Amino acid sequence: MGQQPPPPPGQPAPPSQPSEDTLSRRLLRRTVPDEPEWYRTATRSVLLAEEEARTDSRAKVLEQQRAYEEQQRLAQQAQAQQQVQQAYAHPGGAHQQAQAALAYQQAQQAAWLQQQSYSAHYVTAQAQANPTPRPTLRTWILGGIVIVLSLIGAGLMALIIGAESGVLATLVGLLFALIPLVFVLPLFLWLDRFEAEPWRYLATAFLYGAFGSTLAALVLNSLGGFVLMGYTDAESANVLSAVFIAPLTEETFKGLFLLVMWWFMRKEFNGLTDGIVYAGIVAAGFAFTENILYLGRALDQGGTEALLGTFALRGLVSPFCHPMFTAMTGIGVGMASLSRQTPVKIIAPFVGWCAAVLLHGLWNLGASAGATGLVVNLSFGFVVFVVFVAFVVWTRQREGKVIGHHLLPYADSGWISRDEVSMLSSMKERRVARRWARARGGSSAVQSMRSFQDTASELALLRFRTLRHEADHESLHKERVLLDSMTARRREFVGA
Repeated sequence: MGQQPPPPPGQPAPPSQPSEDTLSRRLLRRTVPDEPEWYRTATRSVLLAEEEARTDSRAKVLEQQRAYEEQQRLAQQAQAQQQVQQAYAHPGGAHQQAQAALAYQQAQQAAWLQQQSYSAHYVTAQAQANPTPRPTLRTWILGGIVIVLSLIGAGLMALIIGAESGVLATLVGLLFALIPLVFVLPLFLWLDRFEAEPWRYLATAFLYGAFGSTLAALVLNSLGGFVLMGYTDAESANVLSAVFIAPLTEETFKGLFLLVMWWFMRKEFNGLTDGIVYAGIVAAGFAFTENILYLGRALDQGGTEALLGTFALRGLVSPFCHPMFTAMTGIGVGMASLSRQTPVKIIAPFVGWCAAVLLHGLWNLGASAGATGLVVNLSFGFVVFVVFVAFVVWTRQREGKVIGHHLLPYADSGWISRDEVSMLSSMKERRVARRWARARGGSSAVQSMRSFQDTASELALLRFRTLRHEADHESLHKERVLLDSMTARRREFVGA
């Protein structure tokens, strides 16, 4: 194409048309995220983490190496003197013994130097893709036990619900009960993004809530209602059971899982966030099975209209009721896990459980009071839900601040940069970093970035727990494993 003629005098020049190369660069700039600020120091941090870190600096390794070499030199001198003495005493075999001893020492020294060598590409053998592995045999055994118990519980609940409502009504109730999970589970998984709990623990929490706690609560609720029938009429017995017995039994068995997690997985239970997450997942499983029971019963006794009305009330209007109730216990257990004081460890879970039972009882009381109670429940429930969501958002922001605060000492000692700390303490910046890693290195880079972020969260919360309690050898060893794992993952996504 020829060049465009110049514009006539007195007229403005037409806007220049961008070339194809310019358009390509613009499109490329839109699809590929800009280089983040923290990346400019990431490569330097790889070297800082290995050259300047107080916990394992190059100077420390070289000092150990010099001390070892000095020790070997002195040992060789002593060995040489001994060889000379043996040579005068036994001229025939002394030379062979000396050669064997020297070869052995040289081999030992070479092996040690190879193990302790420290360079710009050093990655200790302690670096792991998953910094919190579990023994494979124990994982399979525990997983098998959970699956077997869950199948037994599911079979018993299916027999109970099917015998009451019929197979067809039970299946329809199952389908409708799945819908609220779409709204409930993502909220607690969103809260769990900073330091994600292992999926096997979350799955166990859901299965226990769906089959273990519901089965135990159903048996005790039925026994309690049967006892009340001997003292009052059927309608009053149902109300009293719903207001007093059901909250006690249901919140007790749901909260039992939180106590077990805190007691046996104390080093994995990281306070308020974990308490709320596990409480929400257990309660979501409980509500899932309970919804199947109520929805199947409504369809069997009142038809489609009753089914839709029950679903609207339980599945759309109040799907977060059980999670909010049990979250009170989770907050109490979470506070207990953060405290050093024994009274707090005892009182906090009890107070949380009392709050859960009280809220649950008040909700059931309103549900038993007809239309007026329903209006009061919805109004009060809306306020409680808003407060709950605000608290959940605050908890997540607090966890980000905790992570950032407890990563700063590692930035001061050179393991990471302060720009990386800013990225790791913000979920928004973490997403930007993963998008950048994907644009830069594909799926492998984004996987390394995700592992780097998860490991950093685990490291920060480990330091948080260590400062609140007592440091032990296992915690210090795990800290080193996490630091080495972060260094290895960073090297992968920066291409060092």
